[in-house]
Amino acid sequence: MKSNWRNKMWPANLLLAAGAAFSGAAHAVNDLPGGPSVRQLNLPIGVTKISQEQHFLHTVMMVLCTVIFVAVFAVMFYSIWKHRKSVGHKAANFHESVVVEVIWTIVPFLIVILMALPATRVLVAQKDTTNSDLTIKTTGYQWKWGYDYLKGEGEGLSFISTLDSSQRAMSNAGARGEMPDDYLLKVDNPLVVPVNAKIRIITTANDVIHAFAVPQLGVKQDAIPGFVRDTWFRAEKVGDYYGQCQELCGKEHAYMPIHVKVLAAADYTAWVDAKRKEAAAKQDDPTKVWALPDMLARGEKVYAANCAACHQANGRGAGPIKALDGSPTVLDADHQKQLHVVLNGQNNGAMPAWKQLSDTDIAAVVSFTKNAWSNKTGQLVQPSEVLAERAKAK
Repeated sequence: MKSNWRNKMWPANLLLAAGAAFSGAAHAVNDLPGGPSVRQLNLPIGVTKISQEQHFLHTVMMVLCTVIFVAVFAVMFYSIWKHRKSVGHKAANFHESVVVEVIWTIVPFLIVILMALPATRVLVAQKDTTNSDLTIKTTGYQWKWGYDYLKGEGEGLSFISTLDSSQRAMSNAGARGEMPDDYLLKVDNPLVVPVNAKIRIITTANDVIHAFAVPQLGVKQDAIPGFVRDTWFRAEKVGDYYGQCQELCGKEHAYMPIHVKVLAAADYTAWVDAKRKEAAAKQDDPTKVWALPDMLARGEKVYAANCAACHQANGRGAGPIKALDGSPTVLDADHQKQLHVVLNGQNNGAMPAWKQLSDTDIAAVVSFTKNAWSNKTGQLVQPSEVLAERAKAK
């Protein structure tokens, strides 16, 4: 008997031992300032008036609902226990009671009004995007964000924000060992805004529905292809604030973070000046004729920032993602075929369109794929070819 009991218990003991070993190997996780906290259960209080009001409203509603729940079930259980048949009570035989019906109509009505008034005030405030200091269009792509500064200081700036390639490499390796606190939230180009300024965010999407959401700023707005929506925030504290796409948008949904960097006014002005100089340096003449070594060096950077996440650094793809190494389209001497795919996408958005890249960047990355790995074609694509292909689509 004793032997049988031990035989039955050994699988459970094995599981306990494995669990202990796993927990011992787990690495420490810390709170991320401006982002998620360890074992966070509630909404963050945030650094905007709207986020603070959302937190207060959520807390009040939870308390109110809990009080109602306890009161209703307390009366119900008390009545069931006090008037049970076993102590001699008999069911009363009665019909309508005007007093009871008035009470259970008026009380819920008053509760709804008490809940609706503050909720409506916060909701209306969330949608008031008038008198903004800075207007930024955020475009969701599979799977990155595009930011265009439309109005205010920084007007004309435009860039793409993508998950940092080093963190993508950590994920591909199985996220083993010590991981940074901002794991899967670090980007190459954060959205930068000034403190205490009203920032209007216009959202749209290039392919499928995405959602721009930063909890610490109290904003969440769907980005829908063919539609323009808007929201706003006013950050009252300098710092870094993190969010993610909150609409399931495809297999790379988990790799679409948002990083908003809030700077002091003077620092923001300096950032705008630096960004303008950077943008001016990238304004290449599409008629310029490039040498192959220079084009490949630039193309390698463009590929790492935009293409390696899906096609991998070795160009072999994964699962439904087609390989570029040895691809007939890439090896083809007719450059128009590959340029058409890069500019317009294919397979119903599985391969996204990359029209937002400059003519030189597209020429560079296509030239890189034609000469990287085993694709030693020696072919060179010039920006003028991209410009001509772009004109055909108009």
